[in-house]
Amino acid sequence: MIDTISRLPLFSFLWPGMLWLFALVGGLAAGYVWLDRRRRHAAVHYPALKTVGVATRGGAGWRRHVAPVLILLALAALIAAIARPQAVMMLPSRIETVVLVMDLSGSMRAQDVKPSRLGAAQQAATVLLEAQPAGVSVGVVAMAGTAAVAQAPTRAREAVATAIERLQPQGGTALGNGLLIALTTLLPELTPEAERLMNDDTPPPRRSRGLADPPGESEPVKPGSYTAGAIVLFSDGESNAGPAAMRAAQLAAEHGVRVYTVGVGTPEGVVLSVDGWSARVRLDEKVLKEVADATGAEYFRLEDAAELKRVYRALNARLAFDKRSQVEITALFAALGALLAACAGLLSLWWFGRVM
Repeated sequence: MIDTISRLPLFSFLWPGMLWLFALVGGLAAGYVWLDRRRRHAAVHYPALKTVGVATRGGAGWRRHVAPVLILLALAALIAAIARPQAVMMLPSRIETVVLVMDLSGSMRAQDVKPSRLGAAQQAATVLLEAQPAGVSVGVVAMAGTAAVAQAPTRAREAVATAIERLQPQGGTALGNGLLIALTTLLPELTPEAERLMNDDTPPPRRSRGLADPPGESEPVKPGSYTAGAIVLFSDGESNAGPAAMRAAQLAAEHGVRVYTVGVGTPEGVVLSVDGWSARVRLDEKVLKEVADATGAEYFRLEDAAELKRVYRALNARLAFDKRSQVEITALFAALGALLAACAGLLSLWWFGRVM
């Protein structure tokens, strides 16, 4: 099952109050139908009015309605333009770097996803790697009790694939550290702040808008606005070391970096036995969803082999296209209204020798 975070509506209006004007279109349409029926009634009962030919002539009968219908459609388009419509545009991404964060915690040995959680994550990461354009650099961060760069971003696909293949389960899970290392891989200038977060677990003071930024810090930007790179986290969501994942997500969001999260496993989990102890390990979706939501990205669940292609296609589509802010398309509706009105006039002139 692919679980996505709700996004902006694909279509909306800046001035929705103007939409009541559509009642005018309905009234005009009803009035036209009433007048047409009255004309037909008069043609049948009063043939001396010489309207019988117009009312009963098949060839021109349907043509009489084309221009009025086009005029009504033109009016509807112009009313929509008055309401200032806007739409979310999907544009090709200019992404240059993708950093894959791989969870190597002991719980990734669990086999509720075949061949194992880590094995499924490696397969998904490899498929995603192969789908990236040649100009995109891909890096790998290995995350267990600590985190480190397993492969610096490179366009050499074989090197990245080898780094992914060599990953082995270890102990501990430090989601926050993994995200911070990935973030500094994308934006090296954030290294001092990331190190502070990894070494100091006290919450940073919240800055008020309008105040001058402290030295070395920049004004937060809109989450998801950084289009040159993205982070993809493969994990079962359970973290027991390092700073909280949401602390790292907050830093990523402040710099516009999207963190797509892929939950590997099942919510009910399985009992895992390691070194003489047993425990049920479950997929913790809550933190993964929160990280994705906070950074303007999306969450996906990978719980069986059949989901692999669907997760890959959906995730690759998000990396290939960048959903931007809503764009006003008033001009398109205004142009459509003008075009329909012009067609109505030209057809009426062609068929009947008059504009209307």
